[in-house]
Amino acid sequence: MSEPKAPTPTPGDTYKGWLFKWTNYIKGYQRRWFVLSNGLLSYYRTQAEMGHTCRGTINLATANIVVEDSCNFVISNGGAQTYHLKASSEVERQRWITALELAKAKAVRMQAESDDSGDECPMTPPPAGQSGTSRNSEVQSTLRTLGSKVEDLSTCNDLIAKHGSALQRSLSELEGVKIGGETGDKIRQVTERATLFRITSNAMINACRDFLALAQAHSKRWQKALQAEREQRVRLEETLEQLAKQHNHLERAFRGATVLPPAQGNPDADGKGGLSSGKGDASDEDDENEFFDAMEDVQEFITVPADPKYHRRSGSNVSGISSEIGMDDQSIDEQSLASNPESPQSQELEPVKKRRTRIPDKPNYSLNLWSIMKNCIGKELSKIPMPVNFNEPISMLQRLSEDLEYSELLDKGAKCQSSLEQLCYVAAFTVSSYSTTVHRTGKPFNPLLGETFELDRRHDSGYRSLCEQVSHHPPAAAHHAISDRGWTLRQEITLASKFRGKYLSIMPLGSIHCIFEKSENHYTWKKVTTTVHNIIVGKLWIDQSGEIDIVNHKTGDRCHLKFAPYSYFSRDVARKVTGVVTDKEGKAHYVLSGTWDEKMEFSRVMQSSRGGENGTEGRQKTVYQTLKAREIWRKTPLPEGAENMYYFSTLALTLNELEDSVAPTDSRRRPDQRMMEQGRWEEANAEKQRLEEKQRTVRREREREAARTASPAEEAVIEDSINDTPLKSVHQDNYEALWFDHYDDPLTGEQTHLYKGGYWEAKDEGSWENCPDIF
Repeated sequence: MSEPKAPTPTPGDTYKGWLFKWTNYIKGYQRRWFVLSNGLLSYYRTQAEMGHTCRGTINLATANIVVEDSCNFVISNGGAQTYHLKASSEVERQRWITALELAKAKAVRMQAESDDSGDECPMTPPPAGQSGTSRNSEVQSTLRTLGSKVEDLSTCNDLIAKHGSALQRSLSELEGVKIGGETGDKIRQVTERATLFRITSNAMINACRDFLALAQAHSKRWQKALQAEREQRVRLEETLEQLAKQHNHLERAFRGATVLPPAQGNPDADGKGGLSSGKGDASDEDDENEFFDAMEDVQEFITVPADPKYHRRSGSNVSGISSEIGMDDQSIDEQSLASNPESPQSQELEPVKKRRTRIPDKPNYSLNLWSIMKNCIGKELSKIPMPVNFNEPISMLQRLSEDLEYSELLDKGAKCQSSLEQLCYVAAFTVSSYSTTVHRTGKPFNPLLGETFELDRRHDSGYRSLCEQVSHHPPAAAHHAISDRGWTLRQEITLASKFRGKYLSIMPLGSIHCIFEKSENHYTWKKVTTTVHNIIVGKLWIDQSGEIDIVNHKTGDRCHLKFAPYSYFSRDVARKVTGVVTDKEGKAHYVLSGTWDEKMEFSRVMQSSRGGENGTEGRQKTVYQTLKAREIWRKTPLPEGAENMYYFSTLALTLNELEDSVAPTDSRRRPDQRMMEQGRWEEANAEKQRLEEKQRTVRREREREAARTASPAEEAVIEDSINDTPLKSVHQDNYEALWFDHYDDPLTGEQTHLYKGGYWEAKDEGSWENCPDIF
């Protein structure tokens, strides 16, 4: 049963809650109850043990706190004690880190103050692990003690006055008494009065001494507290001064940009589309690139609101933009969409097929690693069968088709009159393809050679898509989609991966092409690197990082997108994406910003200029004056209960839905994938091994058949392939794709596959005789 979430820690609170503590390699992480109090972190097996059995305690004053990833962190005091801990979520981990850091800072400060005070401070210092609230309570307690001493002094003063008056009366009476028998009684009375006066005076002196000692003992601490408050005030004043300077600098940059002539208002153009010169200092991403949380990326440009006059001006040449662009920015999209005569509303409406909205919930099966490892002894890594426990019930071909989930962005782009605005929609479409990956830590099924997947959405979204696995060594999938709304999308993706211990980097190879029929604009781009963290220990999470250049090969326009890697120490929002759209001259026209898992916005650039320098690297940032940002894309919320359905989106839930007219090689007909979706994982594992062994047998037979008709030199190469010796060629399967042809791309120089037609005609005729038997 899940525990209620602990409240957000506040200074001075005792913080308690459940954490997972690493025990050993046999038991792994075990759930323990942790208590943070008085600068000490203690843990127990259960809450009931708090009264009698503590399993361990670590002093935060000498401890080191290190954050490993989104849920894991380590506390160590120099080797004697080390706690490897894991929270249930990133939010819960942040709460614990905040509480621990506050407690550690207070403990270190109080220990230093205690060392400085020495024997002059008889009072026991208050518990560590507290901040401003603890200091206030300490002062209040001291004031109450001093008040009590003052009351004691007041009482002693009253008693001295009372006994002094009595003593004075006795002395007066003694003077008037005749020497006689009552003299002895009067003397005894005076003696008693004098004794009471002496006792009261001594009490008064002792109370004064205690008051003085207490005041002296706390004066040094109060002086330090006062000095700390003064230093904090100075730091705040310095921070405010820096903010004021930055604000003043931005104002000067803004004023300077508004009066610059057009020739000076542009950033220096280069072959990359006129981005800031700071980009040239960054090394290109390669296979050995690693990301560190402590590194915070420097933003390459700054955006400031443009002068309101730009919202009304037309015919202005200040920014180098035509008078058409100078109109009110809010009406751009409506005018560009209305200008297309082929509006979807004018087409004949056809009934839309009702598709499923749920799949069976993911079963909660435990994974026995030994059952996997015992079958892997003596086998090559590429021959190890991975169980479906790591998978999600769709294939890589279906995952590739999910790129079309937000195809309406390309529909809008096809209706744009401006190629620069069209490029904004293509960029938003590029970012949107990653929105489904944020929670999708499951691995898609590797397609079998010759496996296909069709996605026919002509009646509701206007496009038809076809994917085919054209190579198995290395794995490569060709994809072709064509829309009745004026665009074509094609790509061939090959995945390269590198395991780096704590995380796995997946680098898609190959270019994506998007062609718009009306304008004949042809765009190409590549995908960024996907990183899967916590491969060995911890909760899996996914990040996207890298840079994308989208190029219009007809006009020379370019959009440079930057996916910022996640950093725990960054002040920016997580999963941030920024971009600049430039023309062939390098002049910026649009700025894009947002996150790849939520939304993207774009704003028109009215003016650009060189701004201030970055103090750490001396690089100049570009300042863009922009109109009000407009939302261009927003992620559709996941369906209800998605966490129990592999976090599938609405489109992903329909991809494996059975359809009668699809090809016999379609992924929907794959039996192991179907069994996994139905929750029959053991049967799915057995079926998966059968299909993989069948594929290996077919490959060996195909290569032997090719060897019979090959030359002696080719026979040696094929024999090496049969014996599983790696080859140097791009595709090693000796397989000819059924629906795609080899193609040398003149734009990118890549060897790829191009759709040759015939699939949809074969579907209409129900003619699948040429399809291989792969299942």
